[in-house]
Amino acid sequence: MKRLKKPILSLTALLVIFIAYLLFNAFSFKSVQIKADPVAKLEIDAMSIENFSNAIKIKTVSPENEIDFDSIQFHDFNTFLKRTYPLADSILEKKTFNSFSFLYKWNGSDTSLKPIVLMAHLDVVPVIEENLPDWKHNPFGGEIINDTIWGRGTIDDKIGVIGIIESIELLLKQHFKPQRSIYVVLGHDEEIGGLRGAKTMGEFLKEEKVKAEFVIDEGGSIVQQMVPGIDKDVALIGIAEKGFVSLKLSVKLEGGHSSMPEKETAIDVLSDAIVKLKKTPFPATISPPIEGFIKYLGPEMPFVNKLVFANKSIFSSVITSIYEKSASGNALVRTTTSPTVFNSGVKDNIIPQSANATVNFRIIPGETIATVTARVKQLVSDDRISISTGEFTSEPSKVSRTDSFGFETLHKTISEIFPEVLVTPYLVVGATDSRHLNDISDNIYRFSATTLNKGNIKSFHGLNERLPVSDFKNSIRFYHQLIKNSTSK
Repeated sequence: MKRLKKPILSLTALLVIFIAYLLFNAFSFKSVQIKADPVAKLEIDAMSIENFSNAIKIKTVSPENEIDFDSIQFHDFNTFLKRTYPLADSILEKKTFNSFSFLYKWNGSDTSLKPIVLMAHLDVVPVIEENLPDWKHNPFGGEIINDTIWGRGTIDDKIGVIGIIESIELLLKQHFKPQRSIYVVLGHDEEIGGLRGAKTMGEFLKEEKVKAEFVIDEGGSIVQQMVPGIDKDVALIGIAEKGFVSLKLSVKLEGGHSSMPEKETAIDVLSDAIVKLKKTPFPATISPPIEGFIKYLGPEMPFVNKLVFANKSIFSSVITSIYEKSASGNALVRTTTSPTVFNSGVKDNIIPQSANATVNFRIIPGETIATVTARVKQLVSDDRISISTGEFTSEPSKVSRTDSFGFETLHKTISEIFPEVLVTPYLVVGATDSRHLNDISDNIYRFSATTLNKGNIKSFHGLNERLPVSDFKNSIRFYHQLIKNSTSK
């Protein structure tokens, strides 16, 4: 017994020390939320709501096939901007790129200050014709029903376009004069890559040697009841976005009649490769944006959750396993693998000679297109399969700082307009036009003052896209206050 007593006491002491360490970290895990005094609610004129409705009615659709592009609609949107916002159109410097994208500059009084860049895109995704009967209201009607504005672009992203321009027009009417210059980048082809819009404007700004204090684009939002352990609404500020690459896997073997199949056909070989990729996902990791997420929201969680997040170095596998349980959470902790296209065969009694598939990867910061491609080749490990890269690719963005003027100003502004909302950094799993301005600023943030919940999160790019009128008003209030906070002392 004496021999056992000493090891047991030692283990007990170690356990006590370990528990004390966990508790110390938990109790030291303090809130980093900015407590700002709410600002007086800005009155929004009814005409502003009508303006937004009219913007939705203009069918600025970016089609997949360039031949379907309707230039008249984009010309109409330009005319709409000129007529609706005469002060912004005349006082700000305005340049047009590739006919339909616009770059505004509002000159500040202090040229020693770096400018800020506000971004949005005026194009929308198509509405699938077969789905029209499932829309409750005309997707391009801009109807306002029960304090909700219906239509394609209400969330993605005419709310950004009109929110920015409405706030600038209002500030001009109020004779506001910014000390820091403001650029407004409005692209017309974000939904198909932004190559003729934001990319061209980004290249122009680079040639002009513009270095911005910060850039803000779409990508984050205020989510409701969507963060486990948090009852309050949470403002997600994207400080990075995932990369994008589609790899095409192709195989060609001898075909023949379906009555005499070989042991392996082209479809068999390619199917096995897809199964390998799906059964061996990329490893889960806590990337810098998710570390920021933990830092900002961990202290606001119930004690057990807080204990885990305060000791993330010990419980990292627990944290990633929690995220992996949902599709949205899984996308935050790993490079995702999504087979999206599979083509082979023309007739039921003919074994096809060839098969090809497209697999889309959304790449987490820390990985690259090259490392993803190399891993796929290693996993597939079949010389019969050729692997090529699709035309549209994008590396993961750099990670913007949270201790910068830009992030702190965003945080403060959100707290002033939405006093009860928690703020956190976040990883954007999709792609935005902001990636085309990587050379313009070290601090790119993605946030729009719209609320998303389980009821509407699938509506943009989907059915029945809509936005509460209150969200539209708050968007104007947000940009109005952000510009004041960013450009005046």
